[in-house]
Amino acid sequence: MRSRFISRVSWGKAVSDDRSLYRVIEPSQGWKALRWRELWAHRELLFFFVWRDLKVRYKQTALGAAWALVQPLAALLIFSLVLGRVVGVPSEGVPYPLFAYTALVPWTYFSSTLTQATNSVVRQAHLIRRVAFPRLLIPASGALTGLVDLILSLLPVPVLWALYGSGPSWRLLTLPLWLLLAVAVALGAGTWLAALNVRYRDVRHLVPFLVQLWFFATPVVYPSRLVPAPWRHVYALNPVAGVVEGFRWALAGAPPPTAVLAVSTGAAALLVVSGVIYFRHAERAFADVI
Repeated sequence: MRSRFISRVSWGKAVSDDRSLYRVIEPSQGWKALRWRELWAHRELLFFFVWRDLKVRYKQTALGAAWALVQPLAALLIFSLVLGRVVGVPSEGVPYPLFAYTALVPWTYFSSTLTQATNSVVRQAHLIRRVAFPRLLIPASGALTGLVDLILSLLPVPVLWALYGSGPSWRLLTLPLWLLLAVAVALGAGTWLAALNVRYRDVRHLVPFLVQLWFFATPVVYPSRLVPAPWRHVYALNPVAGVVEGFRWALAGAPPPTAVLAVSTGAAALLVVSGVIYFRHAERAFADVI
């Protein structure tokens, strides 16, 4: 059953039971269901969601926003000791700590955003039942909130540059493009899982396993050239691979991601478009099943 939001209009008098005095708000169908102008009109609500999530995330914490650095730095320490020193994983001529950290930054953003977006719509059930607004703002706010943590986690990069005798180059100017691609991938995957989790609550239990598998399928702690050549184009269908290698190229001077960039970017665009369309189609039943 499609959800229908009904509000009564009294015109300053006692409300009668005449159906003509009811305003029935139904979601539109087809391509018009995306309603881009409506999303833009509610941009202040989006900023409010982001600000609220940031306040809740760091409220009553001893370290505050410094927690954005703890996870990637802890992972860097473990991977540098085990894979960099003990196993000796190749790092494309880049010091392994710098090689790993510049990939852990976008991966940490993607994995945390994916986990939060999955439960975002269910957590806002009280709003969805009572207030009419573009539901797409809910997972979108999670992607933008995580972007703040991503930017904070870039702060140790200059320290690694100094430690290993490296430094910024003109490639750093391309970083906003990789940031945009990272947000697009996180939003695309997040909208799919958020919509699916409303109908199938098993999804939230599946996501931790999905994130683990996705991690090993992404060149975070190893270079993509270790993948056999016949499989690299299939491997590049992972849209996070292009994001990770783009960050590594811009920040660490690793080889350019020419082999995976086109395929990963295309996969990211398909993920975003399909995720948004499916979400706007599924939201018609959110109020009925949430």
